[in-house]
Amino acid sequence: MLEENAVYLAEGPRVGLRHFTLDDAAEFTGRARESTALHRPWLFPPTGADGYAAYARLLIEDRTKAGFLVCERDGGGIAGFININNIVQGGFRCGALGYGAFAHAAGRGLMSEALGLVVRYAFGTMGLHRLEINVQPGNTGSIALARRCGFRLEGFSPDFLHIDGAWRDHERWAITAETATPR
Repeated sequence: MLEENAVYLAEGPRVGLRHFTLDDAAEFTGRARESTALHRPWLFPPTGADGYAAYARLLIEDRTKAGFLVCERDGGGIAGFININNIVQGGFRCGALGYGAFAHAAGRGLMSEALGLVVRYAFGTMGLHRLEINVQPGNTGSIALARRCGFRLEGFSPDFLHIDGAWRDHERWAITAETATPR
């Protein structure tokens, strides 16, 4: 857990964003275990030290990914995470978002604030032009977050991602630098 005067990549009134570190394993995996009922069947973050180490190393070392821990500014505890995956530069300048709140932070508006920060960071500092969210149609919380943050529904993809042993349908939501509204 970071102290209240932590330096963040971006910060809002209640949350700050910072990159994953290997030292976050105990807090992250503990929060993930506490949040299993909230996350299933949509999300499967690592709940053990080895799984976390492999996950965090990918986010730290792979240039096609950027991982952000969502930290409460009041105390620095990890409230959730937002990752930009499949980052493509050049003419495309796009990335696909994945995210999750931890149970203790769910329903408090922290992820809306954090996703807005990630969108601004991605379009500003990272120089991306488009962000996508692919979400299973029954995941109403994730759809509501995408909508609140200005993403627009662009389509439906049957059998889009392999999750929990099966190919799952997904709605495709997106936002571009031109359509993002400063908050």
